[in-house]
Amino acid sequence: MRKLFIAVSCGFLGRTVKTSLGLAPLLLSSVLPATAEAEPLRVVASFSIIGDLAREVGGEHIALTTLVGSDADAHVYEPRPVDAKALARADVILANGLSFEGFLPRLVAASGASAPLVELSEGADILTDPNGGHYHFNGGKAVFHATPNDPHAWQSIANAKVYVRNIAKAFCDADRSHCPVYEANAKAYGEELSGLDAEIKAALAAVPEDRRTGVVGHNAFRYFERDYGVTFLSPQGISTGSEASAANVAALIRDIREKRAVAVFAENISNTRLIERIASDAGLELGGTLYSDALSAADGPAPTYAEMMRANARTIAKALASD
Repeated sequence: MRKLFIAVSCGFLGRTVKTSLGLAPLLLSSVLPATAEAEPLRVVASFSIIGDLAREVGGEHIALTTLVGSDADAHVYEPRPVDAKALARADVILANGLSFEGFLPRLVAASGASAPLVELSEGADILTDPNGGHYHFNGGKAVFHATPNDPHAWQSIANAKVYVRNIAKAFCDADRSHCPVYEANAKAYGEELSGLDAEIKAALAAVPEDRRTGVVGHNAFRYFERDYGVTFLSPQGISTGSEASAANVAALIRDIREKRAVAVFAENISNTRLIERIASDAGLELGGTLYSDALSAADGPAPTYAEMMRANARTIAKALASD
């Protein structure tokens, strides 16, 4: 029986090797480069809520890094060297915009990042900040940022759906091969959010009209107010970086009594001492904890954006409706 041989060109050896057909696949696999699977899209999200939205859209096709994690306050965040390294490697950088991430522009510049910085609030229905600006602390110094708009737009599910569409577009621009997947994920998740929006509206509609005012640490829920028909009083403006003065607290206590607020809520990103003092001075009970600018840890009640909105609505409805 004749043995069949083939010639394999080994350029790196500068010669041709004869081998039997049975050994050819093995030799070829060691000589010719294997086709590498596409690496996941390297995505950096500025804080936990945006990170979760990115995960819903990108799924297994992204490698996600989130700068400001669960239960952490992006208003006063101090970047770390590892953050700059993540940005330098990123294919896409996702941010809220509206000057919410005061730390981010300088961090991006310092990192030398070349990835596009996508502001997800672009195209959302934005509220004007009644105070026209806010302070945040950088290196122990208070820095004023003129912000004519309220950045907490994700507290409206209608706006969150805009964020999701913007994420899908950013991922498609960076990774055309998986664009149909990103678009399908965004569409499915948008439909889920529409159902959640209807659920929250029904829950808050059941609260009596004269019991729809509460108190929360900082003014992060104006979009929630607009969409769901409740009112929040706050000792601080739209940023936790500015501390409430004694005069602010005294004025708030008067407002609580005049507007007949019925519950006080803590926030997961803030120390509860101030809000507990306000509750005591106003003769009100704490109605629970709300998730304003960050998700909870994975084992908490608000580990995803959808669960955060659902948990907030449940806590608010229960506290306002209770005598």
